[in-house]
Amino acid sequence: MSQPILELKDLRKSFGKTEIIRGVNLAVNAGERIAVIGPNGAGKSTLFNLISGRFEPSSGDILLKGQRINGKKPFEINRMGLSRSFQITNIFPKLSVFENLRCGVLWSLGYKYSFWKFLADLDDANDRAEKLMEEIRLDKKRDVLAMNLTYAEQRALEIGITIAGGAEVILLDEPTAGMSKTETTRFIKLIREVTEGKTLLTVEHDMGVVFGLADKIAVVVYGEVLAFDTPDAVRANAKVQEAYLGSPVADGQAGGH
Repeated sequence: MSQPILELKDLRKSFGKTEIIRGVNLAVNAGERIAVIGPNGAGKSTLFNLISGRFEPSSGDILLKGQRINGKKPFEINRMGLSRSFQITNIFPKLSVFENLRCGVLWSLGYKYSFWKFLADLDDANDRAEKLMEEIRLDKKRDVLAMNLTYAEQRALEIGITIAGGAEVILLDEPTAGMSKTETTRFIKLIREVTEGKTLLTVEHDMGVVFGLADKIAVVVYGEVLAFDTPDAVRANAKVQEAYLGSPVADGQAGGH
């Protein structure tokens, strides 16, 4: 059996005397789409912060493609092939859609800190940014400043920036939060398309999104993984339903963080 692309081994995180993540074990295979769900305060966002390098684990290991990434900075983890979006839209508001995406592709194409190059002359970066714009359906908004986009368009742009560097593992933190039902439906389709062939982990409270996207669901309760299985198996899991105060998971009663 092939090695998991992302593996958490007895992962723990405490803030002072309060243990938030309590021995999480999780193995994610390349190409899988995993939804992380759980009640408010379950530790889902903390888990994402540990994986993406914003927090350092108190103990345990995080392996990306077999390499230990504990203690690495977020940008180092990003360069190893893991990229993350945030709950709060994280874009350059005073740059255009095209400029935002071009910023996202520069490092992955090897330009790093080449300040002497004219951006307009970087054909490969410009071509990649143009292609990304089409993928996220913002090609008609090419020169619009990011701050002037609708909320859903800003979220789409952030997804574009997240995948711009060619990361193999994508973490999305509540990507559809604040969207209407129609926007959410379109966004699920967009996420499926732009992450095709990649490994996806998403924190989500909207169970329609979870069941529309996920191959497997990890249920986090009080900092532990209560269940990790297919959507149908999780839906039928009595322990999971009990964790949601007796409400079936399929009824969309899941909480936020």
